Amino acid sequence: MKLRWSVHGLMGLLSLLGFVGVFTESRAFLAFFAFAVDFEYFFIKSDEMLEEFMNKSASMAFYAGMVVTAAVTLAAFLFGRGENSALTSGLAWGWIAAVLVHALSSAYYGFRERWGMEDDKE
Repeated sequence: MKLRWSVHGLMGLLSLLGFVGVFTESRAFLAFFAFAVDFEYFFIKSDEMLEEFMNKSASMAFYAGMVVTAAVTLAAFLFGRGENSALTSGLAWGWIAAVLVHALSSAYYGFRERWGMEDDKE
């Protein structure tokens, strides 16, 4: 199969950070191997529907990440953690939320398209 240029497939390069966890004691970096599934977008024909679904997923992920970042930072600060610790926690949980929302929503749209389900517009 011919390899195509895909911006979405380039997100798979984040999986290379997982090797930091393999070669060091920082095992938390192993979670980056989850981004390896994004390499599949190099082999999927990009069309308008895929672009729309990826844009929807990215938009939802961005807003979810911002809301979680603000909520966790505020909560951590109000419960007595220092400014730096509260912000670090907020950024970490916001990033986790954004990645999860993007992964789950793009999987949902992908499954829905493969199964031929109709768009549920109001």
